[in-house]
Amino acid sequence: MNFLDKKKILLIICGGIAAYKSLEIIRLLKKRGADVKTVLTKNANKFVTPLSIVSLSQEKVYSDLFDYKNEAEMDHISLSRWSDLILVAPATANTMSKLSHGLADDLASTVALASNKQVFLAPAMNVRMWEHKSNKENIQKLKNFGYKFIGPIIGDMACGEYGEGKMSEPNEILNQIEQYFQNLKNSKKMKAIVTAGPTQEFLDPVRYITNRSSGKQGYEIANSLNKNGFSTTLISGPSHEKADEGVNVIKVKTANEMYKETLNNLPADIAIFSAAVGDWKIKNYSKDKIKKNNNLLLELEKNIDILNNISNHNSLRPKLVIGFAAETNDIEFNSQKKLTEKKCDWIIANDVSDTSIGFESDENSVTIFYKDKNKDKIEKASKTVIANKIVEKIINQFN
Repeated sequence: MNFLDKKKILLIICGGIAAYKSLEIIRLLKKRGADVKTVLTKNANKFVTPLSIVSLSQEKVYSDLFDYKNEAEMDHISLSRWSDLILVAPATANTMSKLSHGLADDLASTVALASNKQVFLAPAMNVRMWEHKSNKENIQKLKNFGYKFIGPIIGDMACGEYGEGKMSEPNEILNQIEQYFQNLKNSKKMKAIVTAGPTQEFLDPVRYITNRSSGKQGYEIANSLNKNGFSTTLISGPSHEKADEGVNVIKVKTANEMYKETLNNLPADIAIFSAAVGDWKIKNYSKDKIKKNNNLLLELEKNIDILNNISNHNSLRPKLVIGFAAETNDIEFNSQKKLTEKKCDWIIANDVSDTSIGFESDENSVTIFYKDKNKDKIEKASKTVIANKIVEKIINQFN
């Protein structure tokens, strides 16, 4: 099956010797039925000509941010919205640096930064440039932003040196782009539920007990699922985080509310329970504000176990049920125990005693425990990267 047919690809060509390969990329994309529009940077103009590009793409070439004819016909915002995917090939160190720092001083960088579509980068540069610390920092920032990388590969370079930095071959670039659209098509048939954030259990109309969860990791997972084509519902406790456009967000406060909304949104293919649900609730809620006394004795009772109930649901259990475990000690033992007791498929555990990750942090480090007793460690990274890696594993599970 051809997953590139009628897809709209915006190709950004940057100034480097590998720019000549972009012509072959255009030819291959057109051969597979894709529509291709091209942005040519000022320096790319020195390696490939607009005439060559027009001849292959059968479309005009865009290059000047302030070209009034182009802006009248299709402005840079419309150009970024037109595409189903943006491919930067070759992606030079200069362009990658611009994108990582949010600079938009030409049409190429402006279109990429203004886009709400997936951006693929196919880097091409000297091995020393590729290995430079500043470039590595830019790469990590771009990955954190959600950019996907194709290559580079190791090989002989035009400068006469040998090493990593050579742009991937056009066929490999095409294969990875097609795989992306294939995964997107498969994911669109699938429904995902994500729970996130803390819950609040009320003592009276003005007071409640809660926990430190920000909900950030759950929101990032929901955003990544949505970006990868899943029909995504996010059931969120109180949180200041924002979900991307396209994510169906349902706001709740208590564990009971979260459970009811989860049931209301079944059936689903995937359920990811990342919310930090309160283990206890107040046994005797006071409808009036409790007056200040010298001492207050609260009686708690066990809360609904959402993960356990959904994982053991006879008729509406999702195909993949994933729980989270925030642990402070004996992480593997406690996670394996939870995996067995709850009868879920995965447990994703993190060490919340480490103040550099987890609650209220932008970074995390997790271990995924599978019901077949295998495990995967995802090293410390931004919660965006962690979410993308989790979703990548989910996609692989269903492919």
